[in-house]
Amino acid sequence: MIASELERAGARLTSESEADAIVINTCAVTGEAEAKTRKAVRHAATLPQAPVVVACGCVANLFTDEVAAIAPNVIVERDKSAVARRVLEALGQASPDAVDAADPAVACVPASPTPLGRMRPGIKIQDGCDNRCTYCIVWKARGASRSLAAPDVVSAVRAACDRGAREVVLTGINLGRYEDASGERSLNLASLIDLLMQETPIGRLRLSSIEPPDVDDELLAAMARHGERVAPFLHVCLQSGCDETLARMGRVYDTALYRDVVRRAREALPGLALGTDLIVGFPGETDDEFARSLAFCEEMRFAKMHVFRYSRRPGTPAAEAPGQVDPRVMAERARRVRDLASAMRAAEAERLVGTEQLVLVQAPGTGVTGGLFEATLDEKSPVGELVRVRVDATAPSSRLVCSPATEH
Repeated sequence: MIASELERAGARLTSESEADAIVINTCAVTGEAEAKTRKAVRHAATLPQAPVVVACGCVANLFTDEVAAIAPNVIVERDKSAVARRVLEALGQASPDAVDAADPAVACVPASPTPLGRMRPGIKIQDGCDNRCTYCIVWKARGASRSLAAPDVVSAVRAACDRGAREVVLTGINLGRYEDASGERSLNLASLIDLLMQETPIGRLRLSSIEPPDVDDELLAAMARHGERVAPFLHVCLQSGCDETLARMGRVYDTALYRDVVRRAREALPGLALGTDLIVGFPGETDDEFARSLAFCEEMRFAKMHVFRYSRRPGTPAAEAPGQVDPRVMAERARRVRDLASAMRAAEAERLVGTEQLVLVQAPGTGVTGGLFEATLDEKSPVGELVRVRVDATAPSSRLVCSPATEH
């Protein structure tokens, strides 16, 4: 979004060594992430050409003065919609009114392909979180849940389509809590999907990560109702497959609810690919709790997993909790989960052999399926388009080897 605003104002994306300005979107989801983003700000600020460095995002929001003190050429902007304006002001290239981010439809739509080269633009429709997980500080940085008005979401998707997007991704900090009550009727995520299917020509809509309690029958029915126009993929956050660990995390579900969500999702959406996040080594996690978590993951048959070692996040209850796990134990547990994740992904890829899939061509000879499997395609497949293919085999890293589908 920021790159697109700057591009519209006449800026050009270039290499780090040539940049007059560098924008860093900081992350505070873990202590390690915060350290990396502070390092990135420090590195950018000390480049030979002394660029203007504008820091935004969660670390910038939580530790504004500390980030600003890293170097004289660092500017902290807590409002992401104002970042492009601040960059241009600092470079003396525009007045404060030169970049108009007042229109939400303009502010949240990247070009397609985006200035960063992405073929599947994300459209942020929700921000903030009302949960209070004991390991997380993001809710302090982002504030309470709030949603983009449905007409603005429609405008954003239409604008992305006009720029050539065949697939868009609806994103949010807590996507399932989307709610627009500003119109004649209140819209939740399910009814928003229906609206987008009716009011836009988007070829395929994808949901980013969602919390288990928000995957209800209404949402599943909306996804099923529109067939391949909604990607058959759900990234349902888990964090642990052990109820005792989930309770210490302050998560708002248990494994019984999660199991039921997965059962209903697979019944409603045949061919569904399931993704998740998992934290290992959370304070108090015993060998037995980890074993149960690992077994639960295997039962769920995840097609895609993001595996994290617990990172102590100062300012959260978990950081001071007893039973902090030895880093070497965490590393071994993470290795075991990743080994399982690779095996499960390979098994899910094998299930697709012989099926037909709708693939978004992202570069010559390569694309991505609705279930987020990478696919090798005919080199002549048109980049940026959705094409139907037949899965002939799998290759290393669970890549699908495909040929053009038989015409009906």
